[in-house]
Amino acid sequence: MDKTFPSAAAATADIADGASLAVGGFGLCGIPSTLIAALHAHGTRSLRVVSNNCGTDEHGLGILLGAGRIARVTASYVGENKEFARQYLAGELDVELVPQGTLSERLRAGGCGIPAFYTPAGVGTPHADGGIPWRHRPDGGVALASPPKETRSFGDREFVLEESITCDYALVRAARGDRHGNLVFERTARNFNPLAAMAGRVTIAEVEELVEPGDLDPDAVHLPGVFVQRVVALDPAQAADKHIEKRTVSG
Repeated sequence: MDKTFPSAAAATADIADGASLAVGGFGLCGIPSTLIAALHAHGTRSLRVVSNNCGTDEHGLGILLGAGRIARVTASYVGENKEFARQYLAGELDVELVPQGTLSERLRAGGCGIPAFYTPAGVGTPHADGGIPWRHRPDGGVALASPPKETRSFGDREFVLEESITCDYALVRAARGDRHGNLVFERTARNFNPLAAMAGRVTIAEVEELVEPGDLDPDAVHLPGVFVQRVVALDPAQAADKHIEKRTVSG
């Protein structure tokens, strides 16, 4: 089955206001920047986003955030995004912060059809006990706080129950992909992109290099096409559009 779409605009055209999105990438590495730009151009609003972080003020999900298009974020950290922090503290944005490993496992579990799992991460902290601000009031008070989570002992250790995550759509970026949706990721871009892709009911992948079915070594495929519904081939300029979150140089 040929899953290719002619453009990012066409592939994201049916994403409606209020949709939930699992978005791949780690910092600015491996982010689906072309698909994000297409959503921004569509004017889609009130998005509920699940991603490791929210990019920077000028790149990645930060573009949607700065335009006021995101209503809720589930992430592991705020990152280098000052607008993210401002909106959260001003009560303009719901934010659920999740331990990074727990977030990745919640996405993977959702893709595997596992409704919940127990983990020791966060036991004995407000993450498990509840009370972390999800939304602030404009005056700085807490408008909505996280509820306590179920805990259970196995052996001599206590564990907290975490629910899996599934989303209406997933947006990911791959180094290579074929028309059937089989994907190969490059280094750090493999951290969250496969997991986000698994968690989406409709997964859209932008690929830097589109190849024909059979060209990818089956042993080299990181994500099989069964998890991918739409593929967008990037042009050379789009494929080269990559940014560094923290540039360091040595003398």
